[in-house]
Amino acid sequence: MARVESDEEDLTRKERREAARAQRKAAEEAELARAKRRTRMTQLGIVVAIVVVAIVVIAITTSGGGKSNHAVTNKTEANANVATVNSELKGTTQSGNVLGSPKAPVTLVYFGDLECPICREFTLGALPTLIKKYVATGKLRIEYKSLETATREPEEFKRQQVAALAAGKQNLMWNYLELFYHEQGQEDTEYATEGYLQNLAQQVPGLNMSVWAEDRKNPEYENQLTTEAQLASNEGFNGTPSFLIGRTGGKLDKLGEVSLTEPSGFEAAIESKLKG
Repeated sequence: MARVESDEEDLTRKERREAARAQRKAAEEAELARAKRRTRMTQLGIVVAIVVVAIVVIAITTSGGGKSNHAVTNKTEANANVATVNSELKGTTQSGNVLGSPKAPVTLVYFGDLECPICREFTLGALPTLIKKYVATGKLRIEYKSLETATREPEEFKRQQVAALAAGKQNLMWNYLELFYHEQGQEDTEYATEGYLQNLAQQVPGLNMSVWAEDRKNPEYENQLTTEAQLASNEGFNGTPSFLIGRTGGKLDKLGEVSLTEPSGFEAAIESKLKG
């Protein structure tokens, strides 16, 4: 009888050892699985971090290569922009904010914000063809008016628009406008500092800097900006660029949606007004 009880006790101890061994094994396997998961998560985190860094580097490189806070960083590029603008405006006349002959039969009113990147697309896209084909040949006059859309600070908007209007006092506003758009910085970076505006003025061929600086103090320019903003509001414009077109001296109509990078839509509207 004692022998049977001893065998049962041995069996019970053996079972407990095996059960404990099984528990330890299960715990070890669970810990190993957790360790593997931690390793995979760490590796995944490293991969994600590398991807994020790569995206940031690409974004910085792309923005820097396309348009930095100061789009023009060297004299060679600035000279190239001046040459481009001079070539585009060759054979045209200016008077204040108007490009083209006052006797041109068709008028295109262009509402723009100098910091507007979409206006830049128009300036570098469709506009040069319109100037060459219609303005230089006496068929079209273009009148530039301001509308604050892209510039975030009203004082900054006023300062840069007044700088352009002051250049217009010497009949060089369109040189200033074109150079601004060609050398436009990255949006929302407050790049249009006083130094930036001064640098643009210095690039305009024939602009008298001391006269320009004095003309910028004229309070009438601020009144002009207010009037132009009201005109845009009356037409229901809330974005730039926006356009009115019509026979000179007559009623001007809104120009519908057209491509800003190629001129065919503008050409069709101008040809229609020339016939009308």
